[in-house]
Amino acid sequence: MLKPLRWTEDGLELLDQRLLPHEEKWLLLRTHAEVAAAIKDMAVRGAPAIGIAAAYGMVLGLKYGKEPRLVAQELAETRPTAVNLAWA
Repeated sequence: MLKPLRWTEDGLELLDQRLLPHEEKWLLLRTHAEVAAAIKDMAVRGAPAIGIAAAYGMVLGLKYGKEPRLVAQELAETRPTAVNLAWA
């Protein structure tokens, strides 16, 4: 079974769902801003996957000493109607 997200020591590996089913391409996201861009650009789709990606985005933001409230706000603003995103 193919999982759309993988956590590695380098960051979050995310299956670019915009290219499916014709191409399998993985994005390596190393910052919360890269995760936010992937969510906004719809590289990740589906409520659970969006929520999980946002949670990893929080981890990356905290890892690099960013203000938690600002990281959470930036991630939440990527898709304001995504319930799992705000929850995560």
